[in-house]
Amino acid sequence: MANARLDLGSHTVELPLVTGTMGEKAIDITNLRKDSGFITLDSGYQNTGSCKSAITFVDGDKGILKYRGVNIEDLATNARFTEVAYFLVHGKFANQEERSEFSQQLTENSMLHEDMIKFFHSVPPTAHPMSILSTMVNAMSIFYPQYFVDENDDEVYKLMASRLISKIRTIAAFSYKRSIGEPLVYPRHDLPYCSNFLNMMFDSPVKPYEIDPETERLLNMILTLHADHEQNCSTSTVRLVGSSKVNLYSSVCAGICALWGPLHGGANQEVIEMLELIHREKLPVKSVIEKSKDKNSGFKLSGFGHRVYRNFDPRMKILKQEAQSFLKNRNMDDPLMNIALELEEAALKDEYFIERKLYPNVDFYSGILYREMGFPTEMFTVLFAMGRMPGWIAQWKEMHDSVPFKIGRPRQVYIGPAEAVYPGR
Repeated sequence: MANARLDLGSHTVELPLVTGTMGEKAIDITNLRKDSGFITLDSGYQNTGSCKSAITFVDGDKGILKYRGVNIEDLATNARFTEVAYFLVHGKFANQEERSEFSQQLTENSMLHEDMIKFFHSVPPTAHPMSILSTMVNAMSIFYPQYFVDENDDEVYKLMASRLISKIRTIAAFSYKRSIGEPLVYPRHDLPYCSNFLNMMFDSPVKPYEIDPETERLLNMILTLHADHEQNCSTSTVRLVGSSKVNLYSSVCAGICALWGPLHGGANQEVIEMLELIHREKLPVKSVIEKSKDKNSGFKLSGFGHRVYRNFDPRMKILKQEAQSFLKNRNMDDPLMNIALELEEAALKDEYFIERKLYPNVDFYSGILYREMGFPTEMFTVLFAMGRMPGWIAQWKEMHDSVPFKIGRPRQVYIGPAEAVYPGR
């Protein structure tokens, strides 16, 4: 195997080269500190690989996203979310018997423990659904402690995965109902995954909800697009927290908290708020583009650029097309969609954006589509968490199965004072 050579002046260190199945290359620095006394410094881990993974592949330069080798376009167009969830969690597509078993487990685990439901009546109605979601997911370690004693037991893992994927939709819908002061709508055993969630969200004694097949299809698609995305902030958090051997529920809770941030899963909410500001104040698109380039303006153009993609985000292209079709088929006109299209067109003609490869990302159109489907803004990140659940579970399991297993423990370069004196009392 070829090696890289690191010249440290007094001596040279040999570092193994690693090549992935898609041709990506890495320098293995596992033994760097032991062999040389040096560590690497990489703020934000932008150039550091924390693991080897067989789950998701992203090529940001070419705009490619694959789940276990399958193109995201194929899955988003043809597969239901529960199919993709099983594929990610178990590493294969389910056969007929496995599909039936998985469906049954999702149905059986859709209800919440009645003592958990009491929690929804004790939180203030102003509580954000994401804070409720993270709290309730972590509480599952209290109500189901017998199911994470041995994570290497396949049956235990299958049950934990099914429980999380099923219950997160119930918790999400209950959180929303609580926030608007409506009675909770319990899951139905006769409805598929996404239809069940839509019914729990929007059914009410005043206005019974009729499930729209197109809305159900779009929800399956959006959740699939969000199901995993390599070693992002929340996924890395799930792996790092899980590396202490803490249970799956608490690991996923940490991932939900990480996802909540506006620089991660909360970005689609920021896009909607930005578009609403532009619409409300009737700001010309040209002036918005100029403000976004001025560092002193205090204005940020949300939804453009990505840490990984230096080309079009393939998820964005799908969401844009679906949002346009949804509006056209219903003869609807959304002023925010019109502004978004104008902003994209203007940015892609501007040298500032072209040179920096700042393309619209998945957050730019996902919020608009959620809005068109009837979801309130505060639920956008919750929907993201629902979609990402199978990926978090798969990543947690892969991390636990890794050999050798190591607890996450990053190093640092200390820059504080060398000596200090206690001042006394």
